Amino acid sequence: MITVNLEPDGEQIEMHNTRSVVAVLNKLQLRSTMAIVVRDGELLTADRKLKYGDTLMVRKVTSAG
Repeated sequence: MITVNLEPDGEQIEMHNTRSVVAVLNKLQLRSTMAIVVRDGELLTADRKLKYGDTLMVRKVTSAG
């Protein structure tokens, strides 16, 4: 199980059978350019693997121009 804290929504969800950052983003219906993913203070790229018990912070980002 992976615990995902969504920011800025303040929502927490649990995901099962999720083994990579790209899988988390897909389940959240986000592209890798739409959010940053952090684990233990480390910024993760979409190709990074996850392990059981990981806690992630997914921060939706927007651009203003």
